[in-house]
Amino acid sequence: MAKAVVFDLDGTLIDSLPDIAFAFNQLLLENGRRQLPPEEVRVMVGDGAATLVRRGFEATGGVEADRLAALSERFVAIYEPISAERTRPWPGVVAALDALRAAGWRLAVCTNKPGGPTREILTSLGLAGYFGAVLGGDAVPFRKPDPRHVLATLEAAGAAAADAVFVGDSPNDINAAKAAGVPVIAVSFGYTRIAPAELGADRLIDHFDELVAAVEELSEAAKRDCQAQTARL
Repeated sequence: MAKAVVFDLDGTLIDSLPDIAFAFNQLLLENGRRQLPPEEVRVMVGDGAATLVRRGFEATGGVEADRLAALSERFVAIYEPISAERTRPWPGVVAALDALRAAGWRLAVCTNKPGGPTREILTSLGLAGYFGAVLGGDAVPFRKPDPRHVLATLEAAGAAAADAVFVGDSPNDINAAKAAGVPVIAVSFGYTRIAPAELGADRLIDHFDELVAAVEELSEAAKRDCQAQTARL
């Protein structure tokens, strides 16, 4: 099967915090709540709209459980039309994707964000053409940290876990990849409530300039491990 690199979206490939924070502050404003600085919103992102809304409203005075669904729907309605206005790929992303594709890697996206907005953002940023598979959180009945989300993405990309590397920024990403048997690279600049060095990734990079070398290194290490296991049989 082909070899593949699977990416998380928010905080990994793209800096989407400016649009997320803007939309969420609009929601807070509508409900008479104080505005939150982007860095406070940053640690609330990554587990879906409902969790972001719950965390944000708890931080600004609390919220009744029976209001969460309606507030989450309203947040999505505000966010989706402006989701690529301030959002940008992280520095070095395009060059890294070009290099990986030229080296024969298939590229895919595995994100808990719904598929529609994900594809719209990728298209708006000129990134959609790089990815042969894009599986949002609504594409399958399970999502990260469930490893089946990663495995379904690899299947859609025509690759196997033994020939893949995952790139993410959060515990959901690292835990899902490891449970799927996929070596994982963490970026140090993403959105996580845990220090990046403590996420348990196989490699940590500080810039996308480091990605290609890290991918190749992990791929070679996985091949050596496989050969060693075969030799022991």
